[in-house]
Amino acid sequence: MASLQTFSRSFPGWVFFCCCCCLPLLLTSSLPLKGTSAAHHACRLRKINFQQPYIRNRTYTLAKMASASDKDTDNRLIGQQLFANIRENNRCYLMKRVVEFVVKDVLLTEVKNQYPYVEEVAQFLASLTSELSSCQFSGKREHIEKNLEQMKNKMEQLGENGKTKAIGELDLLFDYMENACTDAPKKGGSKKKN
Repeated sequence: MASLQTFSRSFPGWVFFCCCCCLPLLLTSSLPLKGTSAAHHACRLRKINFQQPYIRNRTYTLAKMASASDKDTDNRLIGQQLFANIRENNRCYLMKRVVEFVVKDVLLTEVKNQYPYVEEVAQFLASLTSELSSCQFSGKREHIEKNLEQMKNKMEQLGENGKTKAIGELDLLFDYMENACTDAPKKGGSKKKN
């Protein structure tokens, strides 16, 4: 009975504490704003991931080396065509899927013995997709799947040169991922020409 009396005497104090201290904390917490989804917030990377000179240099050097071996100048695997009919809030999810494919089906295959830095770049890209593991698409998925399938089919049609082309476009992949997945995207995209 004594504990009930103690509780009832301190109850108004707890109500005051909760109203003055806890409620403002709850109201200012980092909950998604109305109209935004939690998945959208999961589809963001820190800009600093892309500002590391060492890995940027390795990625661009690897791309340049492979690009020199690429005899096909008419086709492009990584380009604006990937974003055809894709809403802006799904572009990071799309790039996550493209990077997962490139890491698994290109970089971690036999080509890793043909070029330097492949494993470092693959590890970096895999770490980005790992950070995006909660990133999901919103709306309909059919355009995302169609665009991915077109990219894969084009790479397959290019035969031996398909993987070389994918590695030669790692600089584009790096830039497109940065633009699609950071809060402050770079303006203008990549300058690489067809």
